[in-house]
Amino acid sequence: MPSASPELISPRSPRVAAARRLAKRNFRGKERLFLAEGPQAVREAAGFEDTLVELFATVEAAERYADIIAEARAVGARVHLASEQVIADISTTVTPQGLVGVCRFLDTSFEEILAARPRLVAVLAHVRDPGNAGTVLRCADAAGAEAVVLTDASVDLYNPKAVRASVGSLFHLPVAVGVPVERAVAGLKDAGVRILAADGAGEDDLDDELDKGTMGGPTAWVFGNEAWGLPEETRALADAVVRVPIHGKAESLNLATAAAVCLYASARAQRASGGCRSVTES
Repeated sequence: MPSASPELISPRSPRVAAARRLAKRNFRGKERLFLAEGPQAVREAAGFEDTLVELFATVEAAERYADIIAEARAVGARVHLASEQVIADISTTVTPQGLVGVCRFLDTSFEEILAARPRLVAVLAHVRDPGNAGTVLRCADAAGAEAVVLTDASVDLYNPKAVRASVGSLFHLPVAVGVPVERAVAGLKDAGVRILAADGAGEDDLDDELDKGTMGGPTAWVFGNEAWGLPEETRALADAVVRVPIHGKAESLNLATAAAVCLYASARAQRASGGCRSVTES
């Protein structure tokens, strides 16, 4: 058992202080490192070579998740046993789960995403809430999207709340960050991808789009800011502006829910008989 390692008990330890600084965006950007908290995120990180750099674990968590500790060591991560106070000092959650990993940035260049000829993409334009960003990433992963793009006006992908909200999906699919929305749309269009802007005031109804059979091809959904949606200039870039129909009395859907509905609608259409799941044959 890893109890042979010395236990870090001082929050002033240089290793602890270095990890704690990663809660701030400027330090994350400088070091190109971020925090992954909890067994699910750490397990995912340990599954990727050269991603998990360091792991802090309480003795109790190290015993409970001995397989994660072993996998972390197998990929070359430095494992530190730490007191609960140290874990609480590093963690950004109210109730830490005893495991905090330090990981290398994972973002992919936009050019690499285009070269892979994606069939379903989520573009987050002006999304500022980290919880929403992480949840949309999780929805995109679940729906089978091949990539996510965060524009330069969106939240930091590696914000601890975004990482937690992705529940490990951050490690599953390519994500490009800091891409101007005009460049994202133009690049995807050049790659043969249809651009759909999700907007509650859209001229086109999602049900009608599905009924017309227009959603079977490669598609990128553009999702806007939580409060004010997509600006007119961004909507104008899309091939269609689509609203999710509200059949009941709810005023609207929140961003993550609307994203899940739209992405799953595309995924189903692409998998239906006659639907296109690849642009390579065109």
